[in-house]
Amino acid sequence: MSQEISQGKMLQVLDWAYDKSINGVPGLDSAQELAEDYLNRSGSLKSKVNSLIRWQNSKCATSGFISGLGGIITLPVAIPANISSVMYVQIRMIAAIAYMGGYDIKDDKVKSLVYICLLGNAGKDILKEVGISIGTKLAKSAIEKISGQVILKINQAVGFRLVTKFGTKGIINLGKAVPLVGGIIGGAMDLSSTNVIGNVARDTFID
Repeated sequence: MSQEISQGKMLQVLDWAYDKSINGVPGLDSAQELAEDYLNRSGSLKSKVNSLIRWQNSKCATSGFISGLGGIITLPVAIPANISSVMYVQIRMIAAIAYMGGYDIKDDKVKSLVYICLLGNAGKDILKEVGISIGTKLAKSAIEKISGQVILKINQAVGFRLVTKFGTKGIINLGKAVPLVGGIIGGAMDLSSTNVIGNVARDTFID
């Protein structure tokens, strides 16, 4: 794969993956349906979220699962199928956690925060640059005050960081794409990076 992954293409992938996460794809639950499944289980909210993260770590860490997604999910942008599949899986997990925390996942401001979580701990730097502190649950009132200009800055910064992680030659440098992907070998998702992203999402959206 030698096609360049530009910032614009990466933003297209993010928006595409988010739309698929919210509206669902054939054979897979939407983020809301996934969240409702865990919300209906026993235990505290935090324990339910942790169960969801553990499920992602085990279920989605298999090459078979990611390869299967590649057959379901087709993207009209020149991005390798395994990258777009991982983006979908990660975003759906984060959006489900946001929903479990009581956030409106159809809100553009919440969507931008979901994108930030994709960067793991590195996302905190971007939020600091736009004047948002992260590390504990963000109050809904604080999210409501985020301006459209700030949303644009966040999205552009995330897109740039992801392009940097993947490298301009795409899949050639895929192994360096940490923490979003980490080590994808034969389509397998890196466990530790998935866990980091899940934990950041939990800290952002759950008390």
